[in-house]
Amino acid sequence: MVVFCSCRDFSPMKTILSDGWTLSSGEKQYKATVPSTVLGVLTANGLYQDVLEGLNYTKIDKSLFEIPWRYSRSIEVPAVPENGHAVLCFEGLSWGADVWIDGEKIASRDTLYGPYRQFELDITPFAGKTSRLDIDIYRAQPGDPNIGFVDWNPRPADESMGISRPVVVSTTGAVDIWHPAVRSKVNTETLDEAWLTAEATLINKSQKQINGILKCAFENGTFSVPVSLGPNETRQVVVTSDDSELLHVVKPRLWWCRNMGSPEMYGMDLEFVVDGEVSDKERVDFGIRQIEDYFTSEGYRGFMLNGKKVLVRGAGWTDDIFLRNTPESNETEIRYVCDMNLNAIRFENFWGTSQNIYDLCDRYGLLALAGWSCFWEWENYIGCPGDDYGCISSERNMDLTVKSLHDQILWLRNHPSIIGWFVGSDMLPRPELERRYLEMLPTIDDRPYIGAAKGLESELSGPTGMKMAGPYDYVSPNYWFDTNAPGGAFGFNTETGIGAQLPVEESIRRMIPADSIWPPGKTWDYHCTTAGEAMHSLDVLKDVVTKRYGQPMDLDDFLRKANLVNYDGTRAMFESFRVNIPKSTGLIQWMLNSAWPSLYWQLYDFYLQPTAAYYAVKNANETVQLIYNYGDHAVYAVNEGTENAAFVASMALYDIAGHRKAENKSVTVSPYTVKKVFDRPAFDGTGFLFLNLSDSTGHTVARNTYCISSTDDINDWHNSNWIRTPVARHGDFSGLAALPDAVCAIKSADLNGNRLDLTIENTSPNVAFFIRLGLKNENGELACPVLWEDNYISLEPHQMRNVFVDLSRAANLSGDATLVVSGWNVSATEQTIKM
Repeated sequence: MVVFCSCRDFSPMKTILSDGWTLSSGEKQYKATVPSTVLGVLTANGLYQDVLEGLNYTKIDKSLFEIPWRYSRSIEVPAVPENGHAVLCFEGLSWGADVWIDGEKIASRDTLYGPYRQFELDITPFAGKTSRLDIDIYRAQPGDPNIGFVDWNPRPADESMGISRPVVVSTTGAVDIWHPAVRSKVNTETLDEAWLTAEATLINKSQKQINGILKCAFENGTFSVPVSLGPNETRQVVVTSDDSELLHVVKPRLWWCRNMGSPEMYGMDLEFVVDGEVSDKERVDFGIRQIEDYFTSEGYRGFMLNGKKVLVRGAGWTDDIFLRNTPESNETEIRYVCDMNLNAIRFENFWGTSQNIYDLCDRYGLLALAGWSCFWEWENYIGCPGDDYGCISSERNMDLTVKSLHDQILWLRNHPSIIGWFVGSDMLPRPELERRYLEMLPTIDDRPYIGAAKGLESELSGPTGMKMAGPYDYVSPNYWFDTNAPGGAFGFNTETGIGAQLPVEESIRRMIPADSIWPPGKTWDYHCTTAGEAMHSLDVLKDVVTKRYGQPMDLDDFLRKANLVNYDGTRAMFESFRVNIPKSTGLIQWMLNSAWPSLYWQLYDFYLQPTAAYYAVKNANETVQLIYNYGDHAVYAVNEGTENAAFVASMALYDIAGHRKAENKSVTVSPYTVKKVFDRPAFDGTGFLFLNLSDSTGHTVARNTYCISSTDDINDWHNSNWIRTPVARHGDFSGLAALPDAVCAIKSADLNGNRLDLTIENTSPNVAFFIRLGLKNENGELACPVLWEDNYISLEPHQMRNVFVDLSRAANLSGDATLVVSGWNVSATEQTIKM
């Protein structure tokens, strides 16, 4: 590996300007960091206490953001050699900016605008001294393609105005290395070799001829390319495995997504040397992998990783409403995604206040789909007229979006996690815009181009192979297994979900004032979505809870029943797509997280507390799992691993009275295969189905528990629409109201470093149903973030269960903690844990 040398008088460098900023408007001045938005800075300075709770958000004075706000700090620009340059780099601004150094205006918002553009300003005249940098930020106006949250939450009161991504001071010699990249092709038959292509754009910023050497260090070797550049010349240099044997990799460490292998990463160091001195240097981190797409016989798109089909199972990401995400919060959320056994994230937007979120996807083996959101496609969001192709129609906005897509792909293209680019969501881009996309993309990247997230066909790029047929609000579990279901388990469903997914009680009490906590009313509804047609209240959830499980008596009863609705409905969605391999190719839960304290579309809430659906998804997506098919009432084994899976499958069915029917069977399932294992036994009323997979030693590999009815839910297909399919008649769950009490004892609770091991025993002859485990600090707050091995569990009569919780990232544990165990028919039990 080459070690970069220190040159005699100069070494190229990059300085990220993150701290030391102030934000001002008039005489008011606030401490700031970058990246940030104006509202993010104001909340950090305490101006808006609890602004996102209750109805407080409605009280923000939006006129504050009609005027520009100024970011300021001093900068020390390093000296540069003769013919060298210093540049000020902006990775993201919203919406536009005037830039001043020492009172001299060096850029204007007439050209410096667009949140997805990247800009470099020459500041060589200021090299070698300390200067004052002032950046006047202007908010987006109606019709400007801006960062957008659509109907997921109230739109940012400041329209996300701010410096949304890093600001960097960079120095080079005469020649700059610009956006280097490494692409890979894999022998998908043997997986024992790969061919790399390294490329970089070299820019001679001097007025003279420059002769130099591009040196590349990879693994245990180096290769060099002599390059001669004329004055102000820009040239792309491409090196293939035909040019250097180092780029033919034998027995490569491949990058795999979760459940298929290890996400191995490589690095390549590049430097351009002129007369023995380094003019510029860059490092590229990349993975060796091959992404391809294919189409099923029904016309749906699927993806292959290193020649193997992969069922994409993920959820839709959103940034914080004030873009306050940090590397630490990102890591917590990505670990949650991994803990849920998901393998993908859809970024309906080029989200992220830096590349950190994509770095984490690379490191943890998560597939990523990135692109434009539907914010620009609907007049009521972007604020200008639209048509069947959305609202990007003026020459100005088409120029901006093409340049923006170009900049985003160059910025992100080295991330092996990204498997495709969405250039539309609900609509295709208009032909003249799409033509420009299609001409530009192959020149900078080779990943699949996806015209829209909806099932549409372009005259230029052909069918999208995707579907966006909903639902977005509650449907019954058997909906997903029915061939009549528009959003059911076939093809690639790019966004779908069961609507309201309530946070835990502790989070609800943070976001809803005490005087509005019961019964759910307008304050609760304000924290649903801002969609105009539906999904802006809890009316659907309240109706389902009552019809399915009975009228809730109080908050505790309502949440217990709503959590069961959430758990069963979300799990069935994921499991149906797994059972229907290979007809199903992808599923994205709408959504993963929330930009603000929300009651809709989330697997964990704004405060980073998992919802009941979190654990449903975790069980639904075990690599090898037994799944109950609500459509044909059978149990299937699914294997999404890369090796044969041999195990012992067991099934036990209890009715309300505790009568048991059981069956065991040895089963072997090939990779990416589904196999029927059991037919469900007959029973009457409400039942509990316990499924278990064990290896040859008797160790449990995966488990699943269902509360089911002997009568099916009946769906009202006649009144089905893109939002939901109503349930004409719910199954019979009346037995839950008469479920006999169970008694659960905490047999042991042992703290081993950052891990708490629990043993819980059901000492009664009855099923202990839907047991919630919680750990609270001395202030009564839930420990966060923590990773429970499982939660909302059920125990067979006289069953003992070991469960652990990972406390390694818990930020709010102090003093003694309290373990709380409670369930549907289990009285709350508490035990003090000595931390």
